[in-house]
Amino acid sequence: MVTDLKRIIDQICRDKGIERHVLIETLEEAVKLAVRKKYGQLRDLEVAYNDELGEIEVFQFHIVVDKVKDEQTEILLSEALELDQEAQIGDGIGTKMDNIADLGRIAAQSAKQVIIQKMKDAERDVVHDMFKDRKGEIVNGIVQRFERGNIIVNLGRTDAILPVNEQIPRKSFRQGDRIRAYLLDVRKTTKDPQLVLSRTHTQFLNKLFTLEVPEIAEGIVQIMGTAREPGSRAKIAVASRDSDVDPVGACVGMKGSRVQNVVQELQGERIDIVPWSPDPAKYVSNALAPAQVTLVSVDEANKTLLVVVPDDQLSLAIGRQGQNVRLASRLLEWKIDVKSETNYSKLMQDGYQSLVSLPGMDEKTAEILYKGGVTSLHDLAEASIDDLSRLPEIDPEWALNMIHLARKHQQEEQQGGTDSGQGLSAE
Repeated sequence: MVTDLKRIIDQICRDKGIERHVLIETLEEAVKLAVRKKYGQLRDLEVAYNDELGEIEVFQFHIVVDKVKDEQTEILLSEALELDQEAQIGDGIGTKMDNIADLGRIAAQSAKQVIIQKMKDAERDVVHDMFKDRKGEIVNGIVQRFERGNIIVNLGRTDAILPVNEQIPRKSFRQGDRIRAYLLDVRKTTKDPQLVLSRTHTQFLNKLFTLEVPEIAEGIVQIMGTAREPGSRAKIAVASRDSDVDPVGACVGMKGSRVQNVVQELQGERIDIVPWSPDPAKYVSNALAPAQVTLVSVDEANKTLLVVVPDDQLSLAIGRQGQNVRLASRLLEWKIDVKSETNYSKLMQDGYQSLVSLPGMDEKTAEILYKGGVTSLHDLAEASIDDLSRLPEIDPEWALNMIHLARKHQQEEQQGGTDSGQGLSAE
């Protein structure tokens, strides 16, 4: 029995990763609970594991009295003297319980439940401590089972959950399949599982490239931004700290091997690798590739980009259902308005004509305003006196009068809708 208990303790500690003192404390608590259930809740007990003997020892303590009123807590002086010849009234005296092996079915069941619960709690602590510093990493596992659309993944020591909203659409797994995912969260909870995975997070894409591209892992190439529509398309912007290293080429790899490994892991998700630039105009031109860009107008204050493309490139720049410009907008974190050259020319002409149509506005002054960035009646209505006064040959008093006229015009005119089908805005 001694050897068996020691062996069981050692085996559980080894297999479950539970510290020995935690398991021993759990056993002691369970035995104390069982003894009280069997012999009385009021007993003053001390339970300890004897490592040398390999057994649980239980001691009960009584107060020495001349008349016993509660046999659970008191002992007669005559009985106490048999145990200790120096015992006196009021002393506390302890005796070892030798009959704890026969605790009864209910008491034994209670003890078992305590042990199981404590072991589960200890295992949760072990899992939390093991994975808390791995949050944000890619983990590998095996599909264990399915629960209401969620996938339970076995990571070896524990299970993790891949929620249905963190799964790539239209991709199914079968039980026993190997799976890689991003460790999104490590929860300290009594509910299983504690680990939450994701395959749709943008960081999953970043981590996959970090694994595939040594230059990213070494910090030579940096990921500057990522935008994804999981299972469909993604854009990832990269820059190099070394002028001799092409960041796009490093990510693509020999014959596209590196990017194809990532695409394969993401079940065919199309990935555009974009050269990053600090210049928003250059950056958006790269992000909208393969579409050609004719002109970019940058509004730093509102973080808005007006992008003009050739007429035959408009659908390419916008992408199917607006996906290309939408991803580019997320990548840059700017609003992007894409227009064709024809529509832009018409827009600019209409804007210029709206300025000339104002009473007191001549073509020369309209051209000054136009070159200064006030390209329409709307721009003039939104401008301030200070904005206009900075322009050559513009008098502050005249500027105030023109702003008032423009605002009055806007209030009186019916506002037309946007040019349907001629462009697309994305935020």
